[in-house]
This record gives sequence, structure tokens and C-alpha cells, in this order.
Amino acid sequence: MSMDPIETFRIEADELLEQIEQGLLDLTHRLGDMDLVNAVFRGLHTLKGSGAMFGFEALAAFTHHCETAFDRVRKGEVPATAELVSAVLSARDHMRALVEEEVTQAHLEAGEALLATLRSAIEKAGGGEAPKGAQAETASQKADDRAASGSGWNIWFRLPANSMTNGTNPLALIAELRELGEATITADLSHVPPLESLVPAELQLAWQVTLKTGQPRSAIEDVFIFVMDDMELKIEPIACEAAAAGQPDEAAATVETQKNASPVAPSIEPVSGDARQAKSAENVRVPAERLDELMDRVGELVIAQSRLSQIATMSTDLHLRSVSEEIERLSGELRDTMMVLRMVPVSTLFGRFRRLVHDLARETGKAIELATDGESTEVDKTVIERLADPLVHLVRNSIDHGLELPAEREAAGKPRTGQVKLSARQAGGEVIMKITDDGRGIDHQKVRAKAEASGLIEPGQQISEHDLLQFIFHPGFSTAQKVTNLSGRGVGMDVVKRTIESLRGTIDLTTKAGEGSEISLRIPLTVAIIDGLLVRVGEGRYVIPLAAVEECIELSLEDDLRSRGRSFISLRDKLVPFLRLRDLFATGTKPDPHQKIVVISTGSERVGLVVDQIIGDHQTVIKSMSKLHANVATFSGATILGDGTVALILDVAHLVAAGQQQEAQLRAAV
Repeated sequence: MSMDPIETFRIEADELLEQIEQGLLDLTHRLGDMDLVNAVFRGLHTLKGSGAMFGFEALAAFTHHCETAFDRVRKGEVPATAELVSAVLSARDHMRALVEEEVTQAHLEAGEALLATLRSAIEKAGGGEAPKGAQAETASQKADDRAASGSGWNIWFRLPANSMTNGTNPLALIAELRELGEATITADLSHVPPLESLVPAELQLAWQVTLKTGQPRSAIEDVFIFVMDDMELKIEPIACEAAAAGQPDEAAATVETQKNASPVAPSIEPVSGDARQAKSAENVRVPAERLDELMDRVGELVIAQSRLSQIATMSTDLHLRSVSEEIERLSGELRDTMMVLRMVPVSTLFGRFRRLVHDLARETGKAIELATDGESTEVDKTVIERLADPLVHLVRNSIDHGLELPAEREAAGKPRTGQVKLSARQAGGEVIMKITDDGRGIDHQKVRAKAEASGLIEPGQQISEHDLLQFIFHPGFSTAQKVTNLSGRGVGMDVVKRTIESLRGTIDLTTKAGEGSEISLRIPLTVAIIDGLLVRVGEGRYVIPLAAVEECIELSLEDDLRSRGRSFISLRDKLVPFLRLRDLFATGTKPDPHQKIVVISTGSERVGLVVDQIIGDHQTVIKSMSKLHANVATFSGATILGDGTVALILDVAHLVAAGQQQEAQLRAAV
């Protein structure tokens, strides 16, 4: 199955746009960094060229203007300013729309408005002083250009060995040089190996070009801009020859002091062809749906292996048992390898928030710094995709409700710049993500007043701080005094909680008045295959996610009878509520004489589940519930057991909430 070329371009364009955005965001903090300016320029140039190649004419034409603006910055004609960077960031969003959507008149009009903003930013920047790096580079370029005026350039270049296999045509580059003026081209054969060791697919030639033109150095560099990072390139004014013959020339001397003994321009850091080829071979682009298909096959294999293991256990054939154990080992290794393939670092998620924070800082007038930690922590790609929207909402809330304006922070003895921190770390089979801010914190009295006004609690009712803050996740709950573009309507936090719980995760909130708030998410590393604890309740079998299980204890018949009516057990001097699953599922069966209690937890909350039998550990391939059963809150999915029967997977978050609600009712009745 070959990929559509247009779709391939869109994928590559998305990567380019991401690189451009990250470069622009870095540039907002280091406006004089010419490496960043050059990186953004190359990204824009590549996007323009690729867009024109694949028929995205509107994209190429629009991007050309942004590229021209950065070319002026690159040449030191205008300095990089915050306003210019902001204008190109807005233009970058328009480029994405031109890539993803069909171009309409509205797109063209929006593009014209953005270009007007860009031209205004360039005009305002034109009177400023160019960055020092640009001044130094410009002085060198002007010296070169003076030396080359009326004569031209000596050019030597060598492409990496894998250029031809990667689609680079050196003859096309030479043709572009011919368009700049009269060119004399000589092939450099000094690097060609003997015939017996020659690899036909590798490019070993280099070229010496004498170009008679009045064009500046930058025009020649633009010919090689797509391959400049990989190649070896030397550009010298023809006037250098006169200097070598004893005719000193100030410009030539300036150029010579900047050259190395090797034929590589100092502004370019070449990567050898072998190294670049090895680097390319390390990564292979695979469509996400293929990984999903492979994950499904691995899941089916795990189920088949479980059935084989059950058959082998009942058999007396030692050879069958040996083969079963070997297949169990191999399927386990394959499962672990497949899990690693699906893992992506959370940096892919955290990176999106740099732009969000930048835009919100401009919109709210607040000074905001985004800090990240644990970006190398890896999570299943499906989890990353489903976490994006909840995290956006939480970060927006932290900025809008949490962080104060600079003047307010200064009056409170805080730095003018507020901080939002995103962190991630792995803990067992879970990843813990935290969103922390150093703002004003949450006013408990306001939350309580809103909860009482909404009828969620009775006036004066005793309630823990944790339970009080959980009301923030109640639908329609908001303590904001006014509605803003960011938040205040009471819509969103309930959706955030539902999304986290649909991932079998939990969300907790802690706050301290005047110091800030912290939202903690505990999310399973994967949502495809988990380790589960298989239990029996009546005649049915159920799976409890093993990551949520704290311990298992025995509940004798005497203890069961004695605890009826209050459903509490004392566990290390703490009362833990428990649910009788036999009653909850209405099995209609008598309890086993020696029932077990499986203690499960979500964060700081614990509840016990009374089951008839604990069968043991089980590799659980999660199958989604049908639409018919989508509203059954007690279960989060199903799995197929070794004997072909179905076992339902218990929704831990729902059961813990039910146990805590039961505890609250019993305490209120006392």
C-alpha cells in the first residue's frame, strides 16, 4: 500500500510547520540569534519549494513573502523584532490552513490581511539596529560582494554519497548556477575510487564552477539551500586569484581569513554522507494505522496463546506444555516490543503548549513562563492523542484563573513573571503528569459558597478539602466572577475528568492560597494490553486492572455477617468502605464460604471489592464495549479469556466513587 504523494507532502509540511513554529518561539527569547533566523528561513524556503512542487500554489506564493521577510533579517537589512516574529507566527497558522484546506476567496483575503501586518512589522523594524551577529555576517558578505562585482565567483561543491538515491539531481543544481551567469564547469574526479570498489548508486564526483556574474553570495547559497546542511561547499570571489598572484585586495584578504584549509565554508557544518545515510536508516516512517493493525494482531495472538496455555495445562503431553511455554514467552516479548513501538515521548505533547502560552500571554497581558520537566517520559500514542484537549483546558484555566497580572504579583511580593510548569514521570505502569502554577490559588470559601448555592452540599455541612475541590469537576461549576474568552462558563472541567477517567486514569487537585495550584493526572502507560487480576463473582468472571490493586485480604463468613449494614473493614487502623459485587451485579448466587476483598485505589481514595474467588494474574487485551453498552458505567471494556468466554473489565474510578458515596451516606446516617 503506497501513500498518496499529496498526503506525504501534508505530513512533511506538518513537520516543517512545527519546526518553523518552534524556531519562532525560541526567537522571541533570543532575537539576535542568527542560527535561529537561518533555521526559520530554511524551513520557509523548503515549504515554499515543496508546496510549488506538489501544486500548492497559494501556499508557495504566501510563504514566499514570509521567506523574503526573513531573508532581509538574515542579510541584516532589518532586525528581528517581537512584532515581526508574532506576525510570522500568525502567518504560519495561515500556511497550515492552506496545506489542510481547499483554498477559497476567504483564505486569499485572510492572507492579504496577514501580509499587510507583516509589511507593517518590517517597516517598523527597518529603522532599528540590526543584531550584532547579522552586522558581522553582513560586513563579510558585503566584502565578498565588492570583491565579486564585475567578476564573479569560484565555487567548489561536493554532495553526499547518497544524494542520487535520495532524489537530489546535481545537474539541476548546475543548471540553476548557469541561470545566474556565464559558468565554466569542471568535474573533480579526485574522490572517485578505483573501478573495482566503485558503488554505482553512490555519488563520488565533485564540481569546480567558475561563475561570471554580478549576483551576491546569497544567490548562490540559495541554489544549494535544500542540501546545504549535508554537503561540502566553498564559495570564493574570483578576485581572490588576484590576491594570490601578489595583488593585495582588502576584500579578498577578508574572505581568506574566514576560510579553512578544507573546501568547506565555515558557515556550514557538513555531515559526512556515510553518517547522514546511517542516520536516515535509523528511522522509518510508518503510518499510525499500521501500528494499530499490528497491535490488534498481537492482541489476538495473546488471546490465542492464553487458550493454548489452558489446553496445555489440562494435558499430560510434556511436549505440548513445552511448546506452550515457549510460545507464551515469545508472545510476551512480542507484546513488550509492540508496546515500545507505540510509545512516544510526552515532549510531542508538551511542545504544543509553547505556542499556546505565547498567545495567551499576549491576549491576557500577563507575563508567563512555561517550564517543562520529564519530556523524555514515554506514553502510548493513543493516550497522548486523547490527553491533548484536556491539558489545553487545564493550562488555559491555570493562566486565566491562577496567574495574576504583573502588577498584582509585584504587590504580593512575587516575581512579575508567573510560571506554569508541566511535568511527567513514570511510576510503575502509570505516568503521572502535573500542571503547576504559582498564582493566587483557589479560594475554598468561594468553592464552598458555589457548591451550597448549587445544592451540592448543605449549608454548614462538614466536608474534607479534597472532596470540596472535587466539585470543580462538577458540570456547570465555576467560581469565575465574569466570563472571558478563556473560561468562566463552567464548561470543560467535567469533560476533562470524564476524558481522564475514560483512559482509566484519575485527576486530583491541590491548592494553597496565594501560592498556586497543582493538578495531578495518573494515566496508564497504555490502553491496549494491561495486566489484570482475574476474579470470580458468582458464575461470572471479571478483570480488575492490576495497577489499581493495593492488596487482597480474606473476608470470612462471620466477618461478612457482622459487617452487614455498615460495609466497612478496619485496615491498619483505617476504615475502608467495601462493595459486595455479588449484590451490585445481582448474581442471585450464594456467597462462597471464604470470600476475598480486593482493595483498589485511585490516588488517595480506597475501596474494597468483595469477590468469591481470586483466580490470578491475566494478560488482558482490552476490547471496547459496543454502543449498546456504552452507558454501562461499572465496566470500562471487555476481554476474551483462554476458554473463549468473555470477561468484563471493571471501571476502577467508578467503583471507587461509588464506595466513597456509600461511605458518605453511612456517615451522614450515623
